[in-house]
Amino acid sequence: MTHPLFHKEIFIETAFEKRFQAMLRSAWHRRSWHVIVADPGSGKTMGIRDLVKAAGSRTILAVVTPKNNEDEQALGDRFFTALGLPLRGHWSTRKPKLMGHLHQYGTQCLVVDDAHDLSLEHLMFIKELTDQGRLQYDHPLGLCLVAAGRGETIPLKETLDQPDPTWLQWRRRLDKVEPFCRIAGHTSEEVRDILASLETVYRELFPQLNLRQWSSFIYTWLTQSHFDPTHSGRVSMDHLMKLVTTALEWTYEARETDVRAETLENAASLLVLRRDTFRIIDGDGPNHDVPPAESASVAQASEMEKDQGDQNQDERAPSNEVQKAMPQPTKSVKCTFSGVVPIDLQQFLDSGIHLVECPDCTSTSSLSPHNGILRFKSHNRRKTRSLSTEPRWAKREMIWAAVGE
Repeated sequence: MTHPLFHKEIFIETAFEKRFQAMLRSAWHRRSWHVIVADPGSGKTMGIRDLVKAAGSRTILAVVTPKNNEDEQALGDRFFTALGLPLRGHWSTRKPKLMGHLHQYGTQCLVVDDAHDLSLEHLMFIKELTDQGRLQYDHPLGLCLVAAGRGETIPLKETLDQPDPTWLQWRRRLDKVEPFCRIAGHTSEEVRDILASLETVYRELFPQLNLRQWSSFIYTWLTQSHFDPTHSGRVSMDHLMKLVTTALEWTYEARETDVRAETLENAASLLVLRRDTFRIIDGDGPNHDVPPAESASVAQASEMEKDQGDQNQDERAPSNEVQKAMPQPTKSVKCTFSGVVPIDLQQFLDSGIHLVECPDCTSTSSLSPHNGILRFKSHNRRKTRSLSTEPRWAKREMIWAAVGE
């Protein structure tokens, strides 16, 4: 049984949250308009929620873009609900009153989360609503459209770049200096600061917890192409928390007081494998009595043993007499290491070295990337340790590196 703390939302004022909330506060105080973009899972929603609590739920009015409903009423109803107002009456009657309610409650800034899902009707409604606020109430509103996007992607820009007068007017309302903003993820030093905060959060469960000793490994792992396809060198809070909490869950179930290197490495490997692994859940389902780290390795070993058993069974002779006359094949033992090899793809290609050493039995295999991933095939365990000195990728300590050059 895992501790409830592992599944509880934890808000930490990280460097990302400080940058993100600073942008929201600037829009609030200056009543400026911005499209704010950040990686999925970076902590945008929790940052909005924290700022709304501090400022007041009606001073900064935050809503989530309606999914699969492009009508303006769907977004308008979200604003009514956020103000705590009932949705009685026809939309044509309620719509003209919305800006009056915003003025009455002293709303100063609108924040729309998941803004990448906004439709043309939603955007036109926002413009009409804020135009009414200026014209009838002399009440300007700040606006932050918070969207998820990776790399150079700028959500909504294609829509706002259209030549129609409506979108020209929309663009004129955006901030002159910072119309489109990207909030960067965490650097190596910021990851270390977050790990220090997590040590405090989980201190009661793990008196000897020292996550900071693994900060370099965690940062290196989470900036590989699996998690950072744009090679920005920044870490997402979502990926960091998944890695740390998974390792801590397994540590808690093992009744240990600190995270071991093997546990952290197994958790990191699982996050990579889970991206492309399709698992069939049958029978009684997962066994909650077995720690995930152990069950994963046991399942893998059992599957390999089953495959080997089926192979041996197929090779048996149809009769006992023939079986006695035939020499019995020597049973080969499968190596337990196979699957995704966490080597940065760009470094792998730049090195010109395609030979990769198994960290378990030191056998080597020539690999080539497929769909951006390097995968070590299932293989028989090497009986003797290799003394090869040819250039190859090998795992030393917890890091993969080119050796023998």
